Amino acid sequence: MRIIGVNIPDNKKIEISLMYLYGIGRSLAKHILIETKIDPNKRAKDLTPDDVNKIQSMIEKNYKVEGELRQVIKRNISRLKDIKAYRGVRHLRRLPVRGQRTKTNSRTIRGNVRKTAGSGKRKVELK
Repeated sequence: MRIIGVNIPDNKKIEISLMYLYGIGRSLAKHILIETKIDPNKRAKDLTPDDVNKIQSMIEKNYKVEGELRQVIKRNISRLKDIKAYRGVRHLRRLPVRGQRTKTNSRTIRGNVRKTAGSGKRKVELK
């Protein structure tokens, strides 16, 4: 089954299946099901086409999800970069934005991935 261009797993409860959409978490999925009056314990494969249409129209009318949400987030980040805000500068330098420490953690974001240290001995070459 597809909702807004995303494949939804059939064998999971619809409440969990909706979370496969970018921008929809657990609480928003519950809210959508309450508004559309669909049982949250139903499996996704048990939904009627009418139920699917209800869910899809509810999401399209009221929420930004998937590509539209990604565009909005990208625009917000580029705006911060353009006005040279602190958060924008952190994005530009590819450093953590939300106040995390950088001395020990954030190695992957900085590209400073260290290999695990060995015993310090050099291996003797076999002759």
